[in-house]
Amino acid sequence: MNYPIPASPEEIFALRSQPVDEEMIAVVIAGVVKLARSQGQSLDELTAEVLQDDPILDIVQRRCLSELVEQAWQTLS
Repeated sequence: MNYPIPASPEEIFALRSQPVDEEMIAVVIAGVVKLARSQGQSLDELTAEVLQDDPILDIVQRRCLSELVEQAWQTLS
């Protein structure tokens, strides 16, 4: 990867200025997982947040994202 995994919300938000591609999305998901773990959050709590109603993503997109988050959680174990 060309980007290090972000370790703070500030580092995640700083990536907003970068072009969006598959690698960037993977890095941000890994950063969110890393941040959630550092705050003592469980995988169930994190996926519940991802699945919450959202005006940007529909339910199908949120489910897909929650599966990606779960895969990242398992991979980064």
